[in-house]
Amino acid sequence: MAELYYNAKVYVEKGHYEQAVLVEDGIIRRIGSSDALLSEAPADAVRVDCGGRTMIPGLNDSHMHFAQFSETLNQARIADVKSIGELIEVCRKFAQEHPQRVKNGLHAIGWNQDYFTDGGRLPDRHDLDKISTDYPIVLERVCGHIVSVNSKLLEILQSTGEIDKCKGEDCLTDENGVPNGIFTGNGCNIAKRLIPEFTLEERHEFMRDAMDYAVSHGLTSVQSNDVGTTFLDTPAAFRLLHEMYDNGEGKVRYRHQVCFNNLKDFEEYLTHGEYAVGEYKKGSWLTLGPLKLFKDGSLGARTGLMSQGYVDDPENHGLEWISVEDMDRYCQLAKKHNLQVITHCIGDEAVRRTVGCYERAFVDGKNKLRHAVVHCQITDRALLERIAKDDILVFAQPIFLDYDMNIVEKLCGKELASTSYAFGTLLRMGVHLSYGTDCPVEDCNPFTNIYMAVTRKDRQGRPAGGFYPGECVDVETAIDAYTKESAYAEFQEDVKGRLMPGYYADMVLLDRDIFTVDPMEIKDILPVMTIVGGKVVYKK
Repeated sequence: MAELYYNAKVYVEKGHYEQAVLVEDGIIRRIGSSDALLSEAPADAVRVDCGGRTMIPGLNDSHMHFAQFSETLNQARIADVKSIGELIEVCRKFAQEHPQRVKNGLHAIGWNQDYFTDGGRLPDRHDLDKISTDYPIVLERVCGHIVSVNSKLLEILQSTGEIDKCKGEDCLTDENGVPNGIFTGNGCNIAKRLIPEFTLEERHEFMRDAMDYAVSHGLTSVQSNDVGTTFLDTPAAFRLLHEMYDNGEGKVRYRHQVCFNNLKDFEEYLTHGEYAVGEYKKGSWLTLGPLKLFKDGSLGARTGLMSQGYVDDPENHGLEWISVEDMDRYCQLAKKHNLQVITHCIGDEAVRRTVGCYERAFVDGKNKLRHAVVHCQITDRALLERIAKDDILVFAQPIFLDYDMNIVEKLCGKELASTSYAFGTLLRMGVHLSYGTDCPVEDCNPFTNIYMAVTRKDRQGRPAGGFYPGECVDVETAIDAYTKESAYAEFQEDVKGRLMPGYYADMVLLDRDIFTVDPMEIKDILPVMTIVGGKVVYKK
């Protein structure tokens, strides 16, 4: 079956636009003028008049947490609360309206104390006890690297001895040395494990909701770190995704980014598990991707690993989640099995140590496995040059600037801030830099992300000239980072990320021309149609 999309402004590559795309069996066969393709298309081809609208390649989020995002669509919405009092009220209301959902525990993510109007302190057990003391509660900061819990959860941790597994800095205490219900680092994971997992049936439903949201915002591919994080039951996670895609329920292409609890588990999966026996056919919408590691925490939580510490707390260098020695072991094992490694790095020291581990695991002295730094926020000039020289990939989130531009100079100093979030510089250096949102840390709407990359302004258009405007990129560059560079990140650059013959027919028709609108309007753009593999998965 063939489809012809004509009377469009089709973005092909920088400076090159066409009018029509001919699709057969989910693959782009021809591009060209409307007149030429209307005359050449098979007689039985479905002809779609695009009404002069702009068409771009399907957008590909290079790093997110899709399953966790699906949870947030079905949890208490705490991302926009402006005070601890509002946080309490939102959770109380959710519990009243969904008693079955919280009977074994309440978990939600999204609060940010920097937006609180009542002092900006971290919520503690005393605050969460006002929601309930009958069941355990875990509320995660937006970054996921600080959690607040209630007394009930602390009681369970203490009675089971689990609290003894927390290092001193992972479990904060009050002036009397009593745990105050605030956890960081690995303590977050220990606390979250006490909230019962959703059933697979619930997760199945949640994932469908998330896919609907994604395609309605122009995403056609997601590279998602769910297994080993949101999904703690690794076999069940792989099984659920296989079932959904085998049954034709997938609406977006999905690539796994996988975490493991320890090196032994990783080796087992490489030799006898999913990486050895998992079935992923060529052209499948479901693919198995890299090992995902966490090197440090977050900037807002002051747990990002910093070489010089934080300006207002120079003795605090952040947290190192995985030692250099252990990371070397992971990278060498990945090298043995020809597997890509991607690592969460926020602070400059996290980036520096991660780059060193990668260099020691290069194949023939080169980054042939396309190891990547995820986030890559705080950097100096020498580090940027080292990343470029080594051809290390960067999975960037320009949308983080909406919040971080308000804190980075205060925490890191102006000199280091001036070379951080240097996503324009890295692209100009020739680095393979792709865009993602780290959703649900940020919404997975790609157009807000593109707006931030182009303007370096927050959603309200501040600052007027942009935050370090030398890092701005043009719209074509931003779209390329979200399409062809995201495809390169998953070794798919020959079949994905371009509207060219031989590529997957993953396309988005927009409600306005992203190339000519006022840049302030980019964040408000929405698709009128989203197509994956030639299949219309969303139509407004």
